[in-house]
Amino acid sequence: MGFFDFLTEEIAIDLGTANTLIIHNDKVVVDSPSIVAIDRTSNKIIAVGQEANQMQGKTHENIKTIRPLKDGVIADFNASEQMISMFIRNIPSLKKRFFTPSLRMVICIPSGITEVEMRAVRESAERVNGKEVYLIHEPMAAAIGIGIDIMQPKGNMIIDIGGGTTEIAVIALSGIVCDKSVKIAGDVFTNDIIYYMRTQHNLYIGDRTAERVKIAIGSATEELENPPDDMSVQGRDLLTGKPKEIMISYREIHKALDKSIIRIEDSVMETLAQTPPELAADIYNTGVYLAGGGSMLRGLDKRLSQKTELPIFIAEDPLRAVVRGTGTALKNIERYKSVLVK
Repeated sequence: MGFFDFLTEEIAIDLGTANTLIIHNDKVVVDSPSIVAIDRTSNKIIAVGQEANQMQGKTHENIKTIRPLKDGVIADFNASEQMISMFIRNIPSLKKRFFTPSLRMVICIPSGITEVEMRAVRESAERVNGKEVYLIHEPMAAAIGIGIDIMQPKGNMIIDIGGGTTEIAVIALSGIVCDKSVKIAGDVFTNDIIYYMRTQHNLYIGDRTAERVKIAIGSATEELENPPDDMSVQGRDLLTGKPKEIMISYREIHKALDKSIIRIEDSVMETLAQTPPELAADIYNTGVYLAGGGSMLRGLDKRLSQKTELPIFIAEDPLRAVVRGTGTALKNIERYKSVLVK
């Protein structure tokens, strides 16, 4: 710890396809959709996060909204860099500073990420004044966030269903023993709902409406103990071109999402099949942990439990499990040195 430490701030970032969360001083200071709105004529960013999300699907030709991250990795380098920098500038305690402090950062990345994609994340961080940049794999961060002691010689299985990817990993001795990263998660669920509405009801709906339907009445099984009420959905009739409204139930959404959920189930079974026998015995005793926004889909835990015949536990506040773990790793960098990728 040197004299210039007061010039350095520590932040933990969960760069998600759907939401970006930032922890500073042990508090979640940014929790915003990963969306930017760009003015096409000047190429300047006019809004990020919640404000840009409100514009999604409602813009005219001079404004476009983009999601700079796709499948958990940076797809649009320039937009993602500006988005990260605007989020960091909006951190309340950094706003008061006269100058931009240098940053020590821990950033969360999917486990199936390539070297090139990793470099893109690191370079983005360095451009926003990141002096020390560490990366941590998502399932590992989720495990720390759930409160599992990852240093133990004991197997734990984590399924993290985010916006762009589903990360399935078996963790022991602070390392990932076997893992699978599948590009089926929240975004695919949303697209499934849009496709179902088009093919079954001739109703064309946008991303935001589909997202609302997914949160309000999304379900992974047909039989729910306390089912949500039917929901009215408005969109454009594909036959007449007029705006129209229909009522849909959670059972229909289950039909829409079924194929994608089957693929997640298959990936979980594949990962279990690759697990060494001693760790499989541990998992049989401890069960499987679910994290990420996708784990909040009604009945998903029950369905996975039937498929794997293992107890399934959903993390408390699953949306923030990953960023909490990233924050813990940031606070105890020495302890988690072996887990972080420098």
